[in-house]
Amino acid sequence: MANEKLDLMKLHKADYAATGSPRILDVAPARYLAVVGQGAPGGEEFGRKVGALYAVAFTTKMARKAEGRDYGVGKLEGLWWCDEAPGWEFAHAPRDLWQWKLLIRTPDFVTDVDVATAAKALAARGKTEPVGGVRLETLAEGTCVQVLHTGPYDAETDTIRGMHAFAEAEGYAFHGRHHEIYVNDPSRTAPEKLRTILRHPVCPRPG
Repeated sequence: MANEKLDLMKLHKADYAATGSPRILDVAPARYLAVVGQGAPGGEEFGRKVGALYAVAFTTKMARKAEGRDYGVGKLEGLWWCDEAPGWEFAHAPRDLWQWKLLIRTPDFVTDVDVATAAKALAARGKTEPVGGVRLETLAEGTCVQVLHTGPYDAETDTIRGMHAFAEAEGYAFHGRHHEIYVNDPSRTAPEKLRTILRHPVCPRPG
């Protein structure tokens, strides 16, 4: 009998539980394929890095499937920040200054060797995206505030402000990097129907 395909979002469904009301949750460390960059979302570099990330993700998945360990490639996620505008204030900085790390959650059994082998195979096939920049890493966020934003990405600021106010009311302060999980595909979804899980690590507020 064929092995059942592993669904990481279903396996870790507590990490992705979100409604329109913010809540506090503890997120366990998780493994991701990751690639870093800077600039506006949707720009040339962003598009090339997204392409590289997905190319490595699917090539790695197919190699492991051939070995009998199949899994679904996860949703695109991203960490966002700006050195010139600390914390969630990055959203008010010019977009060409935005820094980001694009992520796809990956099973723990995927190794650095798997990722390097996938990148090498893609390069040998003439893949033009920067596949060599994709790395495997562990993200440990711990206690976070999380909410579901429905609507255009450009309208997230008020939702993030609400997350911040909720965290403060609960005795927490933001720290670390803003995290977004893209539930649906913007190329196939009307802007007003986009669903994005917004997450931000928090720590107890001093005093």
